[in-house]
Amino acid sequence: MAEVLVLVDHVDGAVRKPTLELLTLARRIGDPVAVALGAGAGATASVLGEHGAVRVLTSDAPEFAEYLVVPKVDALQAAFEAVSPVAVLVVSSAEGKEIAARLALRAGSGIITDATDLEAGEEGVVATQAAFAASYATRSRVSRGVPVITVKPNSAPVEPAPAAGAVEALPVSFGAAATGTRVTSRTPRESTGRPELTEAAIVVSGGRGVNGAENFPVIEALADSLGAAVGASRAAVDAGWYPHTSQVGQTGKSVSPQLYIASGISGAIQHRAGMQTSKTIVAINKDAEAPIFELVDYGVVGDLFAVVPQLTEEINARKG
Repeated sequence: MAEVLVLVDHVDGAVRKPTLELLTLARRIGDPVAVALGAGAGATASVLGEHGAVRVLTSDAPEFAEYLVVPKVDALQAAFEAVSPVAVLVVSSAEGKEIAARLALRAGSGIITDATDLEAGEEGVVATQAAFAASYATRSRVSRGVPVITVKPNSAPVEPAPAAGAVEALPVSFGAAATGTRVTSRTPRESTGRPELTEAAIVVSGGRGVNGAENFPVIEALADSLGAAVGASRAAVDAGWYPHTSQVGQTGKSVSPQLYIASGISGAIQHRAGMQTSKTIVAINKDAEAPIFELVDYGVVGDLFAVVPQLTEEINARKG
């Protein structure tokens, strides 16, 4: 069966959930061959094998940690040339999309970004995307070369499917451009104990209606009761109420959780572009005419400071 390259997103050998989702999608179109790079790459093999990887190509060269992006592109290109895949799948993160774009350029191939579904078609891999702020769903395929596709997190279920997961060393020759941008320092992100925003199954976001940084604990309490990530609208971020890393929207992060709760968010097109593919959307807003109510599955017209604490209390009570 034809092989599909999957670039592994991991932290010191701990495979992140979006990669396991990619393996589910990859099995629809071929045999997944995982490419794990950097420290701990070899430790990913057992998990990747449990989720369908027939082979795991690894390289732990120091260049992956010392320099930005290009060393990973060099390695993925080496895997591409060694495997001759029918498709290359990468997680739709900022780094993932840059790696995918650079690889597609080098390979003379077409690229599709932010796919939400994949299937095998008669003329190649067909990808589903959300267009015009998720107002439409499009189905497309590349017309030249091997498709390089980035997939949004939470687009597919994680489905174990035991395979060989045989580990093979990946020989990589780094080009001159690989050492062009050096990492000079790192500052670890402070852990909140909450899921990563783009990977979370549930996201609770606050907007202008939260009316100040001092009120965001109301949003955080609801999120914590659900085991959710916390997001924020651009208005809330621009006002300095919440970190930019939590911004959901066209100029922030795109999320596609199973449940998205928007509190005090009007639903401007910029915000909708980042969350409209969520499976179930709930909005809480005291303005019955707010645009957010046009796309929700459930809407509550009311003051978030009255509704959200009651919702949090009820959830905690049912958990108890």
